[in-house]
Amino acid sequence: MNFLAELGVDSDLFNYIILPILIFLARIFDVSIATIRIIFVLSGKKVLAPLLGFFESLVWLMAIGQIIQNVDNVFSYIAFAAGFACGTLVGILLEEKIALGNVVVRVITRMPAKELIDFLISKNYQYSNVKAEGKDGDVNILFTVLNRNKLDSFIAEINRFNPNAFFTIEGVKKVSESGIVNQRSSWFGLKLQTLKRR
Repeated sequence: MNFLAELGVDSDLFNYIILPILIFLARIFDVSIATIRIIFVLSGKKVLAPLLGFFESLVWLMAIGQIIQNVDNVFSYIAFAAGFACGTLVGILLEEKIALGNVVVRVITRMPAKELIDFLISKNYQYSNVKAEGKDGDVNILFTVLNRNKLDSFIAEINRFNPNAFFTIEGVKKVSESGIVNQRSSWFGLKLQTLKRR
């Protein structure tokens, strides 16, 4: 507190405004890291996930340490909880922006899927097209694997091809080497992949 007094910062101002804001920001930071770390764990990023875990724990300890030192400060508790909530949202938004990993997309349509297949061929993606029988008759089932950052453009293509097409999307932890070309390791072991068509 002597340090704060030398800076001209009132102790009440620090305890009830500045400290809760710092705790709030720290929680946003560490919970955002936690969200991304979980995605990296599920994606098998063996170097990045532990590294993020280190910083996540460090920031959390700093925040909880301030809570313990100011156990009678209710504003710190509110800031801690609010930071957790906001950090979760920020982590989700960051994960969507980063768009790591691959997804498998299944498109089921009663129409011939030639336009979609032509689109996949033009993008050099592998695919499988299966003739099947559905509740209302014959259908086409188109399977493909995409990098997540290409997903929005493919969904737009599906909607342009057939707005009534049914499709599902699932995350993929690993893609077999036989379906990937130009794979190389980048910083911290992240893999850059280009999918090929068989």
